Amino acid sequence: MTTTATATGSTNPYSSLVNGTSSSSSSTSSSQVTSAYNTFITLLTSQLQHQDPLNPTNTDTFTQELIQLSGVEQQLTTNSTLSNINTDISTITQANGLGYVGKTVTASGTTAPLQSGKAQWDYTLNSSAHDVTLTVKDSSGNTVYSTSGNTNSGQHSFSWNGTTTGGSSLTSGDFTLNVSATDAGGNAVSTTTSMTGQVTGVDTSTGSTQLEIGDIKVPIGNVTAIN
Repeated sequence: MTTTATATGSTNPYSSLVNGTSSSSSSTSSSQVTSAYNTFITLLTSQLQHQDPLNPTNTDTFTQELIQLSGVEQQLTTNSTLSNINTDISTITQANGLGYVGKTVTASGTTAPLQSGKAQWDYTLNSSAHDVTLTVKDSSGNTVYSTSGNTNSGQHSFSWNGTTTGGSSLTSGDFTLNVSATDAGGNAVSTTTSMTGQVTGVDTSTGSTQLEIGDIKVPIGNVTAIN
């Protein structure tokens, strides 16, 4: 009688299938594990159906195959559980984001919306400066306003009412603040900038929670203060 699978030796005909699945569980998709499981069942069933009655499957080897089959089943269960956990986390994260709507937040970044007649920023000088220039640019990169800033070391607030250097008034849009600071010797002074605005919505379409502040999207992790 001709056999289609041999399990009497030490070599397991399914070892490469199972080991390939379990050792790379972190990168194997659920569909791949399911396919491997179904293939495993098919081969195991075929082996039992076509084994040589005079040379049946070694019980030790068969037991090992069943143990490995159980491992694949556990992998499927783990993948399903992780998928459910991921869904729960996404729901919780979205709910947390909704709690920000309507609140005024401060977040790292240089671009702020013009809301309720003003755009607001905080800038920090790591050391005292001799000259500080604050430049406001529109979304196209055009300079619409420029003024001098506080030269003392530390954090400072800057609020712009939408009035351009030419005297016209802007009522909406996203604007970027550039802070240029130099010491008495003309050397650049290190600065950091954050923006302040009211949260108008939440976006989770990318898999992470982003707060919508006007047309600006700010990762929730960038928020440093809630007012």
